[in-house]
Amino acid sequence: LKMAAEQQNEMKIPQMEENKENSIDGSLGLEILQIIKDSQQQHGLRHGDYQRYRGYCSRRLRRLRKTLGFKMGNRHKFTGKKVTVELLSDNRHLLLVLMEAERAWSYAMQLKQEANTEPRKRFHLLARLRKAAKHGEQLEKLCESHRVDAKTKLEAQAYTAYLNGMVQFELQEWKSAMEAFNKCKTIYEKLASAFTEEQAVLYHQRVEEISPNIRYCAYNIGDQNAINDLMQMRLSAGGGGGMMAEKLEALITQTRAKQAAVMSEVEWRGRTVPVKIDKARIFLLGLADNEAAIIQADNEETKERLYESLLAECRDTIQAVREELRTDVKQRERAAEGADSGKVSNLQYLHSYLTYIKLWTVVRRNESMAHALQAKLKEPQTDENKRGPRPQDLIRLYDIILQSLAELSSLQGLEEDHTFQKEVALKTLVYKAYRCFYIAQSYVLVKKWSEALVLYERVLKYTREVQSKAKSFNNSLKDLPDVQELIAEVSAEKYSLQAAPLSDRLDNFRLDPTLLSKQPNLVQFPPDFQPIPCKPLFFDLALNHVAFPPLDDKVEQKGKGGITGYFRGFFGFGS
Repeated sequence: LKMAAEQQNEMKIPQMEENKENSIDGSLGLEILQIIKDSQQQHGLRHGDYQRYRGYCSRRLRRLRKTLGFKMGNRHKFTGKKVTVELLSDNRHLLLVLMEAERAWSYAMQLKQEANTEPRKRFHLLARLRKAAKHGEQLEKLCESHRVDAKTKLEAQAYTAYLNGMVQFELQEWKSAMEAFNKCKTIYEKLASAFTEEQAVLYHQRVEEISPNIRYCAYNIGDQNAINDLMQMRLSAGGGGGMMAEKLEALITQTRAKQAAVMSEVEWRGRTVPVKIDKARIFLLGLADNEAAIIQADNEETKERLYESLLAECRDTIQAVREELRTDVKQRERAAEGADSGKVSNLQYLHSYLTYIKLWTVVRRNESMAHALQAKLKEPQTDENKRGPRPQDLIRLYDIILQSLAELSSLQGLEEDHTFQKEVALKTLVYKAYRCFYIAQSYVLVKKWSEALVLYERVLKYTREVQSKAKSFNNSLKDLPDVQELIAEVSAEKYSLQAAPLSDRLDNFRLDPTLLSKQPNLVQFPPDFQPIPCKPLFFDLALNHVAFPPLDDKVEQKGKGGITGYFRGFFGFGS
């Protein structure tokens, strides 16, 4: 059913396009970029399914040939036939060549995905890309006819330049590829400036897609400044997209690998350790760039994606160091000797440093997510049917933060570092205060005023401890939430909470003398104890006072009656 509905839609789309492509002056026209973008988005490329899009191109080609009467022989024999300028009487002839190019291009992109595991398919990939470029050149040649309008000619030139650029890009002919991409970019920019803003949006999007390819070619030619532009492109949502995104990541890793050759050691908390593992060198070298990229992120989605990328890279690096620890027997012996002397080995200390980076990144990521949820929690709920954020969601985030801080305090090599342990303890108090605050908020939602008030008092206790201990650690609080704002918020919540019991008797006036004193008491806290029914306990004591009746007459008397009693019992007289 889904395939049938999709084919019906395919039948309608070409008719709509054919109607809108005929120019007013009678010349032939074709919205090349608009057609391929709509087709790609509706038939698989939104999810990167190139095989589905290739099947769509094949079906559309068959329908076009049937409609135009453009037969390629019969069922018994194939006879090749090309669209020529003389045959060009309908814009569907141009569409036919365009679909042939798109089919070859989509097959090449499908093979590119499969070539990651089957390298031999790369040869087939290059053949299909060359085939697509050949069809593009044929389309450009057909558009040179005087029957075709100027806009279609320019779009055909840009499309052909793009396909030629893709071929040269895969062949790593960077200079030729950059020239082709620049030609394509220039044509689309000219077209965008010649039309209204609504019509120019599609051309601008195409220019943004081509820009990473141009900068990548420039870098490979020798422009060292291009790497900075490529890293900035990675920050944008989708940064280059699909295959280009993978090439950007590979390029950045390759650049860091070259720089890591001169990196031999790292210093952390007053101790310098050598870094001999290449993966660890590359990660530590790019750590500052990754952190700067997170700070410069424009939105929470991009920031979350960068955090996940950093954590994945950090986990891989930790795994590489852990494997080195397992395989190096001599290192284990030195670690045992170091443990006796109170100092861990260099490799173990490096492992602790990388683990610290991972755990602290988890803390920062969850704090960023909590900050976004706090902002949403304060916004008024417009749709009642839609589930909004709740205090319980924040409690879960702060639980993960506290768990990470607990693991930080137990890192090997830092047990005797009292300054580090005090810093972790101070950060733990801050996040405990926030966690306790949102637990109180969850109790407020279910109108448990007493429990919430007790938790608010505990929040103030944590914040007072933080303020008293933070005097000697001025730099430790720069990355933490401001507890002063939390104190102000808790004070406001306490006042509203203390007034909450008054809502039960708003209709009844009652003058309480204690309210007129200098220290009015709105609510009795803590509340008085109230008697409640207890579960009764049962003990079986009656058995000790029960007098059982004698059973002597029921017990059989042995040794009496002799042979007479035997016969009497045999015939039933004695019963």
